[in-house]
Amino acid sequence: MIKTRRPAWLFDDSDIPDPFGYGERAVDFLKRLHHPKSETGKFDLPPFWERAVKRIYGPAFPDGRRQVRTVFALLPRGARKTTLGAGLALLHTVGWERKPGGQAVVAASAEEDAVIAYEEAAGIVKETDWLTESKVKLNESTYILEHKLSGANFRALASGGKGKLGKTLQFVLADELIAWDGDRSRKTWQALRTGMNKTKGALLVIITQAGRGQENLAFGLLDYARKVQSGEVEDPSFLPILFETDPSEKSKWTGDGVEEFDGWQDERLWHFMNPGLPLGFPDIDGLRDYAREAHERPSERDAFCQFHLNMWMDYSDSPFVEMPVYDEGRGVVDLEDKEATQEPCWLAVDLSSTSDLSAIVAVWGSRERGYEAYPWFFCPEDNLQRRADKDDVPYPQWAEEGLITPTPGNVIDFRIVEDQIRELCARFNVQEIAFDPHLARNTLNNLLEDGFPAVEMRQGWITMAPAIAELERAILGRQFKHGGHPILRWHFDNIAVEVDKSGNKSFHKGKSKDRIDGAVAAAMAVARCAAGESNVSSYATTDEREVIEWGAI
Repeated sequence: MIKTRRPAWLFDDSDIPDPFGYGERAVDFLKRLHHPKSETGKFDLPPFWERAVKRIYGPAFPDGRRQVRTVFALLPRGARKTTLGAGLALLHTVGWERKPGGQAVVAASAEEDAVIAYEEAAGIVKETDWLTESKVKLNESTYILEHKLSGANFRALASGGKGKLGKTLQFVLADELIAWDGDRSRKTWQALRTGMNKTKGALLVIITQAGRGQENLAFGLLDYARKVQSGEVEDPSFLPILFETDPSEKSKWTGDGVEEFDGWQDERLWHFMNPGLPLGFPDIDGLRDYAREAHERPSERDAFCQFHLNMWMDYSDSPFVEMPVYDEGRGVVDLEDKEATQEPCWLAVDLSSTSDLSAIVAVWGSRERGYEAYPWFFCPEDNLQRRADKDDVPYPQWAEEGLITPTPGNVIDFRIVEDQIRELCARFNVQEIAFDPHLARNTLNNLLEDGFPAVEMRQGWITMAPAIAELERAILGRQFKHGGHPILRWHFDNIAVEVDKSGNKSFHKGKSKDRIDGAVAAAMAVARCAAGESNVSSYATTDEREVIEWGAI
């Protein structure tokens, strides 16, 4: 069984407040438009979209100000999101919501994507007789549409691009936010948000389909939208319109708009998530063909569920474990208690190339009662912002929050990592310090010379396959507590798994920019903790500890 949800108010007859008639006039404006691709020649506005428009523009304060300032619409592919967005942009450029000199913007991850929405609006203008050349000027080379009398204009803008924003930013359509990657896109987003705060009655409409992972701009807004929808956060200025399918088989979704179906191939689910299907969007025959292919090809099944059932895929393309299962271990790891009780502790260290990330992970526990893990991360300080641009994660914010330690200079200072290891050994009852020896020879030798229980743990199949298997067993058995550390979670989310013919697994990066150092160190630490006193311990001699090829627990 699978659960899904959508806004019940879009499909019932519940009252939508419209004290000044602004919602009704917005609907009337859109219905007066003509669309070049419509079989009827009109701007087709299905009943559910009509109610959405009324809900955006109808509710108002006693002084006439619109209540809604931000719309977050999570909709499947083929829902005609861009068409609706183009119509709303015209409402703010040539319609009732325009302001003298006001600017409406469609912003997308790339210029060609933003141009699609602009061209949709320009096509509507050309097809609509009463929007004549005397009223509207189209500049096809710069992708700017202008209302001549008021000076209001509508333009395309790429996130991270060099397009200039006007002083009167009246309307923004943020298209497919899941594709907004990198720090430049974040800066564009901030410029749009802060620019709109200067304008009375500005409206931001975010239209996107489901994405993957949590370390991105779209998921942060989706998380807020969910809280507003559930009532956890009270924000009448923010309107969530969420069509979602829960990837978890143990969904806890309840309430209005929640339905349960037999599985992803249930066509009733397709219709529930895609209310335009009876009207021909998307094409039902195309969905059926794709579903048959997805049934035989699991990789396509994920894509079908993500794009057509709006299932937010909270993991990498070849996942190690489902992240909702991983997240069940986010209970607090009490370091003060570990220090006070001197419970045996195992450390694992993954030292990277000098310009990459390095990780230390401490693990306490056993196979019987489960494991608790806590990580420390390191990176160069000088290129912190460039790293944020490249990896599309908030390194500066993580540094400010103490989640990662930037070391001075443009390479990682391994002496600082070594000092942290020594500090942890002084604080906790450390039994072993396992190293990937590839880049750790000097650090490992320094610690060995001073009597610390350092060991090599090579990264081949013989060593890592059983380590990964034990970590997987613990996570799936809900026996791996990690405190919800965001960088460690990101590393687990990035894992792509390779399986050999014997079923042994190894970790790889899903993409070149992905980081998995913390996950690798966690597997190493869990493995050594599981082996415990049955293998080499801190009481072994230096010679015995020098090399470990760990075959099985």
